[in-house]
Amino acid sequence: MRLLRFLMSVTLSLLPVLGRAEDNQPAHEPKVIVVGGNRDYPPYEFLDKDGHPAGYNLDLMKAIADVMGMRVKFRLGDWYEMRQALDRGEVDVLAGMSYSEGRTKVVDFSNPHTMVSHSIYARRGTPIVGTLKDLEGKEVAFQDLGFIHDYLSEIKLNVKPVLTGTPAGALSVVASGKCDYAVVANLPASYLIKERHLDDVVPIAKSVIAVKYCFAVRRGNTELLSQINEGLAVLKETGEYQSIYNRWLGVLEDQGVPWMKVLKYGSIPATLFLLVLAGTLLWSRTLSRQVAIRTAALEQEISERKRAAEELRLKQQQLVQAGKMASLGTLVSGVAHEINNPNALILMNLPLVSDYLADTRAIVEDHYAQHGDFQVAGLPYSRIGSRINEKLWEAYESAGKVKHIVEDLKDFARMDSRGFDDQVDLNAIAQKAVRLVENTIRKSTQRFEASYAEHLPPIRGNAMRIEQVIVNLLLNACQALRNDGEGIFLSTQFDATAGEIILELRDEGVGIAEEHLAHLTDPFFTTKREQGGTGLGLSVSIGIVKEHRGTLDFLSTPGQGTTAIFRLPAIPSEARS
Repeated sequence: MRLLRFLMSVTLSLLPVLGRAEDNQPAHEPKVIVVGGNRDYPPYEFLDKDGHPAGYNLDLMKAIADVMGMRVKFRLGDWYEMRQALDRGEVDVLAGMSYSEGRTKVVDFSNPHTMVSHSIYARRGTPIVGTLKDLEGKEVAFQDLGFIHDYLSEIKLNVKPVLTGTPAGALSVVASGKCDYAVVANLPASYLIKERHLDDVVPIAKSVIAVKYCFAVRRGNTELLSQINEGLAVLKETGEYQSIYNRWLGVLEDQGVPWMKVLKYGSIPATLFLLVLAGTLLWSRTLSRQVAIRTAALEQEISERKRAAEELRLKQQQLVQAGKMASLGTLVSGVAHEINNPNALILMNLPLVSDYLADTRAIVEDHYAQHGDFQVAGLPYSRIGSRINEKLWEAYESAGKVKHIVEDLKDFARMDSRGFDDQVDLNAIAQKAVRLVENTIRKSTQRFEASYAEHLPPIRGNAMRIEQVIVNLLLNACQALRNDGEGIFLSTQFDATAGEIILELRDEGVGIAEEHLAHLTDPFFTTKREQGGTGLGLSVSIGIVKEHRGTLDFLSTPGQGTTAIFRLPAIPSEARS
């Protein structure tokens, strides 16, 4: 390091001499590098009161240009315009751009020269949020094509964006009450709040994300990028970088207690006392800070280990359950095959028996007329003869029902690999689910009612997956009943205003305690552990519901029952096939 510093200082000392030696050489004007920047992003880059470009980024670029023999020209405007100007080649380099993986696809970044932290700002009294994820579904103001705009798009965080041309615009939107939250870099926000007297706007979640701040050039402009990186390294080595940093950014940091001013006007005993006190406080503060940092690190490590252990436990339980479901699928397929074979023979032979009875009916009736009553299958012919066709039809219908149930079981247990693009009828799916668990319903209640709305629009999705959700809801409703006098009521309807198909399932069972409602869809949460419940039914169901862009809500009053409301978006009429 000492050798490097020596060589650097020798090189810099020779620059003027080399410059004079080249005075007699042919003049060679270097190309003017156009440097773009944000006109309203203090203290990094902005137009001052006289309309001149100023700021930390620009001074740093000027210093790099000086040591590298470059000529630069600054052009400041709206950030959106500068981004486009770089894309069109109208500017060669952006003086400040926060790094992100997504942005590397369109620009090349220099080595970082600063770290920039961003915070969430809101009016006083606005509900507190702790992280960026807490902003999901909320209106959030940020700079158009700024780092937060790009970053939220990369992580696919679903917020309602309020785009502004500058960070000041984002803070002003919040101050005016047109938007609840804004995400802005810390230093520009502090500067703008003070300068524009936005006293009601405060940071409610500090430093939610910190990113590397770099120069940026167009993709492939490696020559210019190398010059910038080399110049930045020289500035750091010579101390010029730190000087620029202190001049622009250091003054905005907390300077602490003005001890020097106190010492200047104090007496010698007071000075000695204050020096001792200052040293003690500094040592204590440093020690406390180190302890706090270490404690926080340990707490975070413990929390992460607990979370990792819990995730591992859940994954293991999910693997066990997946194995059980795979075994169940194999078992159902085998049992279905064994049942279908003899049942197929029954269905095939019953019509033959029916035809036989029809052909021999006249002979038997004639015998009855001539000889009177006689025994058939242990019963008088006069009693069974008129009902034999009815009994035969009941047998045929029951065999058909067995076939239907077996097919439903095979569909339910089959691993479905189809996508979610089929147009399906929710009424047909619900009816199939009811048939599948009809035996359980009959054992659980004497009052099951189903009401299917006519002419329901189709929905887009996977019929088997939706059927699995309805089956889980029906089984939960059956298990909630205390006796067979309590009922279960299923209905479907179309909400034209919201464009949604709604399936509602209400039971008159025990209901759900208020503290349990929020955890119903958590993996492995169940109140029926002693009865063999796994707590996976509703967690699997909510995953299927989200895959179909639907919702599943529960309303319950303990002791009076529970209502499950399953909503799915209907296919618009113009998109139906």
